[in-house]
Amino acid sequence: MSGLFIKKKSVGPVRRRRTQGNDSEGTSQKVRKKNGAHLREEIESDSDTERAPTRKKPNEDEEYLEETAQEKKLRLAKEYLQQLQEQEAERKEDEEEEDQDVIGNRLQEDVLEQRGKLQRPLAKELLPPDPTEIRLLRGHQGPITCLVISPDDSYVFTGSKDCSIIKWSICDGKKMHKIPGGRKGSESTHVGHTAHVLCMALSSDGKYLASGDRNKLIFIWDPLTCQNLHKFQGHRDAVSGLSFQNGTHQLFSVSHDRSVKVWNVAENAFIETLFGHQDVITGVDSLSRERCVTVGGRDGTMRVWKIVEETQLVFSGHEGSIDCVRLINEEHVVTGADDGSLALWTVSKKKPLTQVKRAHGFYGDAGLEQPYWISSVAAALNSDVVASGSHDGYIHVWRCGEGFRSLNPLFTVPLVGFVNSLQFSSSADFLVAGVGQEHRLGRWWRKKEAKNGLYIIPFKKTLVLGS
Repeated sequence: MSGLFIKKKSVGPVRRRRTQGNDSEGTSQKVRKKNGAHLREEIESDSDTERAPTRKKPNEDEEYLEETAQEKKLRLAKEYLQQLQEQEAERKEDEEEEDQDVIGNRLQEDVLEQRGKLQRPLAKELLPPDPTEIRLLRGHQGPITCLVISPDDSYVFTGSKDCSIIKWSICDGKKMHKIPGGRKGSESTHVGHTAHVLCMALSSDGKYLASGDRNKLIFIWDPLTCQNLHKFQGHRDAVSGLSFQNGTHQLFSVSHDRSVKVWNVAENAFIETLFGHQDVITGVDSLSRERCVTVGGRDGTMRVWKIVEETQLVFSGHEGSIDCVRLINEEHVVTGADDGSLALWTVSKKKPLTQVKRAHGFYGDAGLEQPYWISSVAAALNSDVVASGSHDGYIHVWRCGEGFRSLNPLFTVPLVGFVNSLQFSSSADFLVAGVGQEHRLGRWWRKKEAKNGLYIIPFKKTLVLGS
């Protein structure tokens, strides 16, 4: 019974009856009795190896029987079982305490996440990918404009200017399903998009997929079957951004009509419309709080909409059109603009904490240089790593400095074409990029050498001592 500690039970005082021998012994007994001596001596046993003491029968006052070997085995077996039960009860108590510790730690993490103070130090362990391991998945006829990864990192949806949506398997790169696009004018008969798909969002429980297009429509799909569930109408111009609030089925949509709309997808209901931007809205993002952050193109502002309070905060700092936005955590945001700048913000200050001018370099003749537009940004949630895309031939991965007060280059990933959409997996093990020959919002340039497709970029990670 190695590994088990069994207590020895202390057996109380037991009276052992003396057997009668010869007459001399009987005579001596009488003498001792006469002199007041005790006939029965008290023996206390503290060893399991000694002869087992006799037990007094409850119905007899003076008769005592010795415990047999079989009775001893039975008693020891019962004691052993009792010890096992006690140890099991202690183990369960310890497990319950451990479970309570795990729950407590999780609650503490949730509080830090809500305050924007939960941070994974990811940058120190992230290494550049091996170019030979980058996969290109092709299936769209037009440029990919948007994408979204499933919560379990098992599949990804892409939307394109060819009006179609494709569901891809991450592990093998196979096409799982395709929602074909329809021709212009077939809106009454075709179930799906008949104009450029510009944006997509997936609920945090993976139950609803939303997609928006240039035709002012929002479609709601079942991500598993890719069947259409609802169609929302209400925007008066192209739907340029979608985002689900984490843990809910509340959907935020933004449009070139300068409005923000709030929907309840589960109940197929419109909730409200918010106004404030002075130019087309080009992007939106949200996390767990009941609020969203938007960017308003050439009005040069980023806005935080507090839904419950019915208020908005206005931020400014870019010199050009702000085309993309992503929340790093509940308190910090990264944005990119067509002036080539990349900026980090906190929702408690109206100006950027830091800004990198010409983050992707510039092109053109001397004296006529133009910066490469920032067309997409991504952030590894609650970490210190962000990424940006343009059409300079590279994806840039950045490290956020302490307090998000600086942006430092980590490495670049070579990629030809317009990087119209970027997203880190939830584990930050890989990055997906939607690439096209054209910018997602227009046709100002065309890079013929680019391939319209989805790139899956796996990262390498170094083991950090003490982590």
